[in-house]
Amino acid sequence: MSEMIILGVDHGYAAMKTAHFTFPTGLVEYEHEPYTQRNVLEYGGRYFVVGSGRQPLQKDKTRTEDYYLLTLAAIAKELEHRGAEHAASIHLAVGLPLTSFGRDKKSFRSYLYRDGSAIPFRYEGQDYTITIQEVSLFPQGYAAALTQMELLDEPSVIVADIGGWTVDLMRLDNRIPNAATCRSLELGMIRCIDGISEQIRRMFGVSMTDAQIESVLRGDAGSVDERLRAVIHAQADRYIQSLLSAITESGLDTRAMPAIFLGGGAALMKRRVAATEGLCRPFILDDVCLNAKGYERLVGQMSRGERSGQDG
Repeated sequence: MSEMIILGVDHGYAAMKTAHFTFPTGLVEYEHEPYTQRNVLEYGGRYFVVGSGRQPLQKDKTRTEDYYLLTLAAIAKELEHRGAEHAASIHLAVGLPLTSFGRDKKSFRSYLYRDGSAIPFRYEGQDYTITIQEVSLFPQGYAAALTQMELLDEPSVIVADIGGWTVDLMRLDNRIPNAATCRSLELGMIRCIDGISEQIRRMFGVSMTDAQIESVLRGDAGSVDERLRAVIHAQADRYIQSLLSAITESGLDTRAMPAIFLGGGAALMKRRVAATEGLCRPFILDDVCLNAKGYERLVGQMSRGERSGQDG
């Protein structure tokens, strides 16, 4: 087995993210091997199709095996992309919202680490045997914010991580998270999509899929009626305004200090600049993999620091 591979995973409610991939959290178990090997995970003699829609909300991600299985799929995707050996020693770098970091850190680490023994599984017809040797946890959103060095010179900065179900907020004072300002609002992109879907049904009696709505929000061409498009865009603007109001009501005024917006909802804000007028100095980071990349960067920095200390 080669040297340990640092691998970041962002465990979202709606999507899993690694440094190079994002896929929905849906997980469907099959009694027998499915007709295709695409997105199929075989573990413990059971078969799972990964990324089929999104799963029901799990506020406690350790309650079922789902997020562990999704983690195995995420690791397999990254190893294959990097051309790494399928027998690999992994240093897993993950995150939790700062609001629950202290409470959930120990249980989430144990959930992913298990006993550190070899884990055999198959993904898309390929055999893997991994050993999770270490699990490092970081505050969600903070790792991504550290990439904005210019903005971090500000005395106070808001960080808003717009995920699938929640929007996790914190204020950095002189680059240090202020724990008293941390909030987790249930106003993520799922609420936006569901609100649009309900409005379309109410006005037109039409049931659109999440994929259709997301396509319109991305500005992709399609066969969606112009009247439906207009409602989707209007509702998206309302969502942004309600989100900004909720952030202000939480004691973090985006008109008074710079704000970093990241996560799945950041791209929506970037495309709707008119709806975000009045912000002090917004930085919109629409790379949904930024948290996972940030976790890897922090582990790398920690490892280099340890080596420097040993050399000294």
